[in-house]
Amino acid sequence: MTRGVPRVSFRDVGDLDRVILRSLHMFHEEIDLVVGIPRSGLLAANLVALHLGVPLADLDGFLEGRVLSTGARLHSKTGPEVIDTARRILVFDDSVFSGSALETTRRRIEASSIAGELLYGAAFVVPSATTMVDIACEVVSPPRVFSWNLMSHSVLERSCLDIDGVLCLDPTPEQNDDGPNYRTFLRSAVPHMLPGQPVQALVTSRLEKYRAETEEWLAHHGVVYDALHMLDLPDAAARRAANAHAAFKASVYRGCDAILFIESNPRQAREIARTANKAVLCTGDFSFHEGNTTMQPVRRQVRRVRGKVRRIRSLRRRP
Repeated sequence: MTRGVPRVSFRDVGDLDRVILRSLHMFHEEIDLVVGIPRSGLLAANLVALHLGVPLADLDGFLEGRVLSTGARLHSKTGPEVIDTARRILVFDDSVFSGSALETTRRRIEASSIAGELLYGAAFVVPSATTMVDIACEVVSPPRVFSWNLMSHSVLERSCLDIDGVLCLDPTPEQNDDGPNYRTFLRSAVPHMLPGQPVQALVTSRLEKYRAETEEWLAHHGVVYDALHMLDLPDAAARRAANAHAAFKASVYRGCDAILFIESNPRQAREIARTANKAVLCTGDFSFHEGNTTMQPVRRQVRRVRGKVRRIRSLRRRP
């Protein structure tokens, strides 16, 4: 990892489900109801409720005496009956960082007439938040990135994002003619994953001559960014000849203080991570690449071992 750049931790929905499954022994066996803290906490709470086989409520519904529909297999009682008879209630969130959302939730519940025993938990907590909850499935140091709230996460303010394949769909071969069809595509590209937070930099293999159309599309879709980096080549033929898509993106990423690059192409994602030696998240297959951080100590150790072997061999050859 580039010196001074913190290591980013990434978790996807599969990781969320796995960490909850591994932690089921931590949940009290007699939990009667799970309450999810909106909005992303409902995803985690739903998984817990499904695995435990108990009813689920969102926070507002819980305070108003409502549970979410569970179907005939789980429960036939109405919302008020479920809540009134629940002896142990688990209030669950996907993550705890500062604890402000959790504290707000506590105050709201304490101000209600809920009588059951309350437990508070989260799937992922930072080290400083472990004492804020009764159940912490996994402790993950910041900065952390979750696939389910990626485009609304504040990490975007320290991230580089590709455009085609990330913010919008890639052009089709017919659209990608470096001519009138391509200009039409640039103005009407179908949005894919639009950021809800300001972005540090957009880094694209689009050519500099298409800056006006690109900026127009970004403005139309409310994308806020500090910088837009584009390839300064005359045409698509020169871009194909240079074949420098990943190298260009890696050079921009390596030269700034961003801590994450979001790329859609798996091959380019691997190359950017290797070249820039910083974290890259690929939205094409949601793979996560940490650069060469784990390889550097190994390579140094291999060089030391090889050096010792050479010295031993030279000694053996001496008369």
